[in-house]
Amino acid sequence: MRVLVVGGTGLIGSVVADELARRGHDVVVAGRNRPEEGAPAAAYPFVEGDYTQPGWAERLADVDALVFSAAQDIRHVGPHASEETWQDVQTASLPAFFAEARAAGVRRAVLVGSYYHQVLPELAETNAYVRARAVAERAVLDLATEDFAVCAVNPPNVVGVAPGRALRGFAKMVRWARGEMAGQVPDCAPRGGTNYMSVHAVAAAVAGALADGEAGRAYLIGDVNLSFQDYFQALFDAAGAGAERRVAVCDDDHVFLPDDFLVAGKGTTLSYEPDADVVARLGYPRGDVPATLRAMVAAVDALPARS
Repeated sequence: MRVLVVGGTGLIGSVVADELARRGHDVVVAGRNRPEEGAPAAAYPFVEGDYTQPGWAERLADVDALVFSAAQDIRHVGPHASEETWQDVQTASLPAFFAEARAAGVRRAVLVGSYYHQVLPELAETNAYVRARAVAERAVLDLATEDFAVCAVNPPNVVGVAPGRALRGFAKMVRWARGEMAGQVPDCAPRGGTNYMSVHAVAAAVAGALADGEAGRAYLIGDVNLSFQDYFQALFDAAGAGAERRVAVCDDDHVFLPDDFLVAGKGTTLSYEPDADVVARLGYPRGDVPATLRAMVAAVDALPARS
């Protein structure tokens, strides 16, 4: 199939593109900006476009299937965005984009969403971002027909890092884990925790959903439940921090996990076990978060030395 990956220059989208290509699909990536030179996504044909703007019919004309991983969240527009902002980037734009895809003859589609509204539905009542995700997803899934098999895949916190600016940003966390930021960032983590999943497992789940997902269905996926303390400790271990470096729990606003980005609220733990039937149907692996962290650290170590 010829598959267009919208948001294919980002972390999830670029790994999805690689996974689909590995499975024999003809992959094209789309985004507002071209991928950085040398980035994995640069290996694929590129379509420039902003999903919040109409006029995609021509770009979708020869596309058999669609993966959408571009929807903006609090990392892009800030944790205190207005309802109008979420209307622009979620609840209005996503259904309109998928309606264009259906009209253009796209046969299968996967929306890569987020897990909050499935794990903790009451968050949609108080959090504008979670509410926008839930409303947009419902509107997209309501577009499903016999000729347009669209489903959603909702991952938890995704472990992985893209080359370029994101990797250079993660390098700061590795420096912290190795004790190079002593006095600047304490060896502690916020209270609470969540489910974590590697970006490669997410990509496998998305590819599985594109091949075998049920139209109109939202799939909650996930892997391992960790406290934030355990997750940071796993990073310390991956960075070779040594047995004497142990992460504590603290109540202060953490530079690498600020209170404003704790969507479920400070001190909340979002833990769940993914449905075994969903894991089997989508065919994604589990248990690779530690290996992914080690690979991320290795990628940092391979960066050119700082001047």
